[in-house]
Amino acid sequence: MKPIFYIILLFLILGVSCTKKKTVAKNKTIPKDSLEIFFSLANNFDLSLDQRQQYIQKASAIVNRQNNDSVYRTNLFKIANRYYNLDRFEDYKKTVTLIIKKSGAKQDNNSIAKGSVYLGDYFLLKERSDSAFYYYNKAENKYLELNDTYNVALTILNKATLQYMESDFLGAEIAVFKVLKIIKNKNFNDIWYNSYNLLGQIYNELEDYNNAIAYHNKALSSIDDKLMNSFAQPKATSYNNIGFVYQNKKMFPEAKTYFEKGLKQKNVFKDKPALFAMLLNNLAYSKFQLKENKGLPQLFFQSLQIRDSLQITTGIIASKINISEYFLSKRDTLRALQYANEALYLSKKANNSRSILNTLKQVSLVDPKNTSKYTKEYILISEKLQKSDRAIGNKFSRIEYETEEVIEKNDYLTTKNRNLLYGLISFGVVALLLYLVLNQRNRNKVLLYKQRQQKANEDIYNLMISQQSTIDLGRVKEKKRVAQELHDGVLGRIFGLRINLDTLNQFDDSNAIEKRNEYLVELRNIEQDLREISHDLSRENKELINNFVVILHNLLEEQRKTFSTNLHASIDNAIDWDAISNSIKINIYRIVQESLQNINKYAHANSIHVKCLKNQDQLILEIIDDGIGFNTIKAKKGIGLQNIRSRALDCNGTAIINSIISKGTHITITIHLV
Repeated sequence: MKPIFYIILLFLILGVSCTKKKTVAKNKTIPKDSLEIFFSLANNFDLSLDQRQQYIQKASAIVNRQNNDSVYRTNLFKIANRYYNLDRFEDYKKTVTLIIKKSGAKQDNNSIAKGSVYLGDYFLLKERSDSAFYYYNKAENKYLELNDTYNVALTILNKATLQYMESDFLGAEIAVFKVLKIIKNKNFNDIWYNSYNLLGQIYNELEDYNNAIAYHNKALSSIDDKLMNSFAQPKATSYNNIGFVYQNKKMFPEAKTYFEKGLKQKNVFKDKPALFAMLLNNLAYSKFQLKENKGLPQLFFQSLQIRDSLQITTGIIASKINISEYFLSKRDTLRALQYANEALYLSKKANNSRSILNTLKQVSLVDPKNTSKYTKEYILISEKLQKSDRAIGNKFSRIEYETEEVIEKNDYLTTKNRNLLYGLISFGVVALLLYLVLNQRNRNKVLLYKQRQQKANEDIYNLMISQQSTIDLGRVKEKKRVAQELHDGVLGRIFGLRINLDTLNQFDDSNAIEKRNEYLVELRNIEQDLREISHDLSRENKELINNFVVILHNLLEEQRKTFSTNLHASIDNAIDWDAISNSIKINIYRIVQESLQNINKYAHANSIHVKCLKNQDQLILEIIDDGIGFNTIKAKKGIGLQNIRSRALDCNGTAIINSIISKGTHITITIHLV
């Protein structure tokens, strides 16, 4: 009966080319707490499992703080490798998934491809062959885009191994020859070795033993120093595989020789304990067939113990079947049945159809009373397995087809999205240009409107000045006429009367003299009053020359008449209004007008102070009220406040508006006159 090892051999095949190598830390002088020392110690197999886990956690803490660059992603791969070596496969998967995500953000196709291989390895370990095949196929397509011949060949070889696992031997054979064609004239010795090794496995399963041995010998001859110095143990692997072929040919002496050669290789147990356990079991089985009882059944149990510690389910099943055979040959039916039943239980628990078939064969031999029951179960499972084997090739072909279809669809969508992006960019550029043109036109319109408004304001102001000037001119003429009449007419006559009376004062009559003196005093008083009236009229004429102050006073007086709010005004006499442009004066007038309107509408103030003063080359206008105040941030976009600020800016000045809720508002306009 064939031992059921070929699934385990998968790990021997992948072990040479797998990037997740076991490396033992060497003694080097490395700075304390550095990332490299943590990586080295996490892979130091001389340390305990807990210690190695602690070091990989420390390394992860450092890497997680790094930016998403190539060094960061390389370090993530190192973390994934160490999780793999620690058998923490869920952490391994989580890290690889993160790598693919971060690589996608940076369009790092090489890391995406490598990460896909790592995910394929994960699903391979979980015996989810379809998912593993999908990720290997995805990696292959990425490497094809990158024109990376080595990794293209390596991923195809991984797919071929999967096909071999699922008994798609024809598909696996085609894939391996495809690899050999790709690496022709290439110095990829590890891939040459793995390809020949896998072909030997395939032909062994197809019972083409001559070709199987030929390709295993080719694998042996392709081993170079680099491969020998790795932890892959290529010679031990090939000796085991050749011995296994001879075992299938019932040539047990030759098989025994090759198994012994494999066990003699240096560090086999340390580097590949699973391979060491397989060599022990195969050697024990060959000795059992040769009826060499020396070392039996201890070799079987030694192999079982190693496999049990490594939790290699298929290996444990194989060992227990062989042990059952051994005890059956010794007529120890009870122990033979015990190990056969244990193998059957494990096979069903693992849902491994081929293991179930092999254990059913052994159980039926050990328990002949229930042979018919086991035979029926064997036939049922065998039929299902045959259907599964027929479907598996189609499944892998479908995955390849669907993956290529997805890639083509993605390429189409990428092209479509790129064209759409170009279209959107073009549309955006046109829209932006159109917006800029329209915005410029609107700005020109606003500017033209402001210019026209300013001109209209100046015209209005000039009209107001003209009207006020006409009124004032009439008043001045009238007052001048009155002054002249008083001075030239009344004062002249009174002056003559005073002279006459002064002459009459020469008389000695006491009553006359007293009376005349009284008249004279009264006349002098009248004369003085008339002179003062005349001078006042002349002074007012000068004051009326400045019409803007009058206009401003009229506005303030109108405020006093219309509203009950106490209005206090103070205008500095030192201001030379004639030297100030009409544009500034009309803007000051409008600012005062706008401010008074806002106070009347919203402030509910009891008093208002309007101050206009000159400070060196600055004209300062202050409008203060004790009203309810307002939130200057929320009211910032109000039209009234915007108008005040805009008019201050038009005058080459600034507007500062301070307001406190419940305390009032203080507006300060500062205009630079020079």
